[in-house]
Amino acid sequence: MTRCRTIIAAIAAATFGLAGSAAAQTYPDRIVEFVVPSTPGASADILGRILADSMSAQFGQRFVVLNKPGAGGVLGTAQVAQAKPDGYTLLHGAAVSVTVAPLTERQAGYTDKSFEAICQTFKNDQVIVARPNTYKNVADLIAASKAKAGGLNYGSPGLGTIPHLAMAELSQITQVPFNHVPFKGPAESIQMAIAGQIDFTVAPLTAAAGSGLFMPGLFAEKRNASIPDVPTVREQGFDVAPLSIGGLVAPAGLPADVKQKLERACMTAMQSEAFQRIVKTTFQPGDFAADSAGFAANLTKDVADKRRLLTALGMVKN
Repeated sequence: MTRCRTIIAAIAAATFGLAGSAAAQTYPDRIVEFVVPSTPGASADILGRILADSMSAQFGQRFVVLNKPGAGGVLGTAQVAQAKPDGYTLLHGAAVSVTVAPLTERQAGYTDKSFEAICQTFKNDQVIVARPNTYKNVADLIAASKAKAGGLNYGSPGLGTIPHLAMAELSQITQVPFNHVPFKGPAESIQMAIAGQIDFTVAPLTAAAGSGLFMPGLFAEKRNASIPDVPTVREQGFDVAPLSIGGLVAPAGLPADVKQKLERACMTAMQSEAFQRIVKTTFQPGDFAADSAGFAANLTKDVADKRRLLTALGMVKN
């Protein structure tokens, strides 16, 4: 009887494996949804649409973008985390909703382990921007904040965003206070800096470029070729370079062969003329892209780095 059960189990496993393989061979045989957890027009949305168009052409099947903003990206991200891991519901967005939100939001409903990395499609450098003739460099800005009661007022796109965390870390390592003023997005914080309502702001380079504001420093591991004269904060002596990446992920448990198909198509899509054109207009650094393994490694590092910082700031929710 035991041997009979073993044989039946083996047959069932083999049948399931063949069925799974057959499903992967036909993938995709219906519409694939890219959930973008931000509003139309954001970098993740624009790049996601170009990615979807290219992958539609490659597979001969429709890939469509569905915008689901809200709760700092948590709503759309949670939707994908809870979806069936069959490759038909994917997330294209900033990693912050995958790596930071589960640490700071008790009700996120997912963790970074809820996802499979497919490919990294963007990397947003963050830049400090202020009115001209205010701060020559980061040291000058720090000195001004130290001298002002309560510290300088700076803007960010919101609590827990990469610009906010970058300044929180800079304040931590220098022991100099900065007064955080959160806004609804980078455009609003930049306008407030232009109007002189705040002393400076930190925003993605994509949003800050063309603002006419001065850039004392760039939060990145190395200079961005689009603004070669702006030194990084790190090369000015302050070791702060928060990772701000994003890309395509799937619910955990995605079949390996489906994942391989998606990864290959994604990497091909990023070489397209349309995608490369947007890469230039959004000031992507040279190392913005990564395959599945590289993206997964970056996400793992980001979780560890952000956990250390958020714990020190008392922002981790148990």
